Amino acid sequence: MVNLNVDFNGLKLKNPVMTASGTFGFGLEYADFVDLERLGGFVVKGTTLHHREGNPYPRMAETASGMLNAVGLQNKGVDYFCKETYPQLKDLKTNVIVNVSGSCVEDYVETAHRVGELLNIPAIELNISCPNVKEGGMAFGTDPKSAGEVVAAVRKAYGKHLMVKLSPNVTNIVSIAKAVEDAGADSVSLVNTFLGMAIDVRTRRPKLSTITGGMSGPAIKPIAVRMVWQVAQNVKIPVCGLGGIVTADDAIEFLLAGASCIQVGTANFLYPDATMRVLDGIELYCEKYGVKDISELIGGMKQ
Repeated sequence: MVNLNVDFNGLKLKNPVMTASGTFGFGLEYADFVDLERLGGFVVKGTTLHHREGNPYPRMAETASGMLNAVGLQNKGVDYFCKETYPQLKDLKTNVIVNVSGSCVEDYVETAHRVGELLNIPAIELNISCPNVKEGGMAFGTDPKSAGEVVAAVRKAYGKHLMVKLSPNVTNIVSIAKAVEDAGADSVSLVNTFLGMAIDVRTRRPKLSTITGGMSGPAIKPIAVRMVWQVAQNVKIPVCGLGGIVTADDAIEFLLAGASCIQVGTANFLYPDATMRVLDGIELYCEKYGVKDISELIGGMKQ
């Protein structure tokens, strides 16, 4: 038997397999396919201070080895989550993590504060890929200064585990990771989606109503693994790796690159039980190669 427990900077995970925000609903939608309590944790869909309708349709498009999405953080707001959704999740024996999004620093702070009052939510994942409306629309996470400012502000208002989700749409991912670490983040997750677009050559129109959207899926995995490796070498806080994970081998790549845990995202749309497949595969890998503790794999790439 392999020990799969991970101490993610104080957040206790029974194994390193989690889910990516926006791909797993609120977890309840997958309960017929997945034993939610077997997961190390799951991240619920993006939650904002106020209700959001999201972007007009079409807002998803399939691509080679992946997909584009421009859903636009459609959700019913943090108060609805606290009153209606949280009661259905609070007794699950796993880590339920809320992805917090916003369009200004004040939104992030207030949303994080309200989630922080929920006893059985041990962590938030701060999505800093959102556009800062007060600064002309540039995403918080594309500039070290603005990334640090929003994380520092949330840190003052939120006392539990603060994981920050990094955007890959930057020149130097390490500088962003260091900035949020210095601002008080307990961990980082990466990568979020890459900016992409697709055109229907028959109609000559964009496939998304917003023209551009977030690219995810297996096509981005090699870049995501590279970024996780770079960040893990340069920060002291732990890293959660994601981006194109479909199989156990994919997940193990991220662990070897330095991630302490992983998130399965787009694969959930293709295989509703993808997380269970990945978890079972990690256990089989460990048995085959004599790995007694998952910590032996974390950062275990040989050079």
